[in-house]
Amino acid sequence: MGHKYSIISVMGLLILGATSLTAYFSWHPKTPRSIQSSQQADAVMENVSAIIMDKQGKPSMKIVSPKMIHFAANDTTQLVEPELTLYRKSPKPWYIRAKHGQATAGIDKVNFWDNVTIHHAADENNPVTFIKTPTLTVHPDKQIALTKDLITLIQPNLIVKATGMYADMNTGDIKLISQARGEYVPNS
Repeated sequence: MGHKYSIISVMGLLILGATSLTAYFSWHPKTPRSIQSSQQADAVMENVSAIIMDKQGKPSMKIVSPKMIHFAANDTTQLVEPELTLYRKSPKPWYIRAKHGQATAGIDKVNFWDNVTIHHAADENNPVTFIKTPTLTVHPDKQIALTKDLITLIQPNLIVKATGMYADMNTGDIKLISQARGEYVPNS
């Protein structure tokens, strides 16, 4: 009789082990190969400095990044510490910097996040302008920048905090969306 119970115990342990292995492997779903390959980079570039020209052969934009990673499946490019320069009709360009960025549809739209700064030197129509925000979306072809996040805009004798911004970088017009509060800062 003891031998019969030993065989039943061994069979029970084997069934329990097989059930456990089946449960373990079904709990960790496998990713199909097509999904894995679509998330793989098709190009990696380091120490990038690219100038994009307009139809007249004049610089319209410059992109500088220590590392860019392109994904063909959705035509996006991850940018590490991007610096974007937007040239416009004025002789003074706009400079945008951030810790991270992502360009979609080639360079139709560029999203920046994490310590975003925008700088524009003074020109004949606009004062020197410095803007800080956590996120920013730029449409380079349209020369438009916007955010729904908090911004701090700094100009000579003025500091303005607001929620949301729409900037036409070609004309220099900056529209604050809501909760704008300004502070006059006299020259010292």
